[in-house]
Amino acid sequence: MAGCCGIGNESTKVELEFGCPKCGDNGKPMKIITLKSLLVPEALAKLEPKTNYKICTNHDCSTVYFNELGNAFLTTDLKAPVFVKSKDEDNPVCYCFGWTKSKLKSEIEQTGTSTAISSISEHIKAGRCGCEVNNPEGSCCLGNVKNVLDSLTNG
Repeated sequence: MAGCCGIGNESTKVELEFGCPKCGDNGKPMKIITLKSLLVPEALAKLEPKTNYKICTNHDCSTVYFNELGNAFLTTDLKAPVFVKSKDEDNPVCYCFGWTKSKLKSEIEQTGTSTAISSISEHIKAGRCGCEVNNPEGSCCLGNVKNVLDSLTNG
């Protein structure tokens, strides 16, 4: 689902073997545009755009982005909360169109189903998503939305 916004991986650096300096998570490569758009000004001033960055996917680690030099940005360095790092049900699951776990849960409780996947998919088809600049994971949210919906409907 990466590339749903019409941007390929051309701005992703070559993947190297390095892990999160705090927890060792291998993470996944990030496009520099994602970091540029989501870091607070003080953190952005420390960005090293010629290095490779990854996102730490360990839920319990406060590191969000890290590079091969061992430098890291923490959850407090971002303008938006990070879905994979947060237990807050009001944290965005879909950053472009405002779906949160609590909104998904409420819709299922009220109607017995969710329109999130079809709604987001229609926006993607219309060229409206901006995952690479809105989602701290830098990729399409549909996988996260599906996982949340599965956990809500399958316990």
